Amino acid sequence: MSNDITHILRDWKYESGNQIRIIVADDGREVLQVRQPLGIEQYELDGRPDGERPFGRESVLDEMLFRLDKYRAEHGSEEGFSITHDDFILLQNEGIIYYFRYLVLFQVGDFVRTARDTEHNLKICDIVEDFAESEEDKKEILQYRPYILRINAISRAMMSLRHEMRKTAIEILEWAIEEIESMPEIDTPAFQFERVRSINYLKSTLKQVRDEEASPLGKLREELEKAVSEENYERAAEIRDRIRELEMGRHPGGESLGEDAPGKNN
Repeated sequence: MSNDITHILRDWKYESGNQIRIIVADDGREVLQVRQPLGIEQYELDGRPDGERPFGRESVLDEMLFRLDKYRAEHGSEEGFSITHDDFILLQNEGIIYYFRYLVLFQVGDFVRTARDTEHNLKICDIVEDFAESEEDKKEILQYRPYILRINAISRAMMSLRHEMRKTAIEILEWAIEEIESMPEIDTPAFQFERVRSINYLKSTLKQVRDEEASPLGKLREELEKAVSEENYERAAEIRDRIRELEMGRHPGGESLGEDAPGKNN
């Protein structure tokens, strides 16, 4: 079998706006592919992005958490447990490939998987912060925590908005802003930049969500959420019809009301 992939690259030419696809692999599983100028990247949609099982587990993080639980059971506490520099490198490298995948997932609007992958990397931050032997190792990872938390919060907020849970989305964004503002200072340019950028981005998104909540469409969505929570499904159906009419830009009489769609997050 030839290792030449020229024909694959020729069949899927590099074009801006046509760089991401999900295909069915030979064994029937779906995989995520990204067309780069000089090649194609392929990611597993679930599990570790590279499909590897380090230490026979789904991830290096799972192995470290297993070691921590085992240490607690043997010693009665976690005091004395540590993440060596070699362990840190394994966690850092794993975080990088999860980062590459969630960037693509976020771009295509797969917020469920984006939230899952960013949660994975936030847990890496936690275990490194608590147990890494080296302060430099801690700094290397934690300087990016504001960014990871921002993407996680935006993804969870978008999931809530898709389920007409606007108040929940607002609470998630407010919580994320507070968390990033209260993070201990890390003396690196990356941390300073990411903290300011993430807070500004989250505040801008929060304003968009609140502005939408104050609009006629937003108020209807709030009423819909209440009707569903009260199991008033007849009323919920009526509200959904009204929302659909507004989203189409028309009221029952047929007169155009103009566009009233929520803003997009890049």
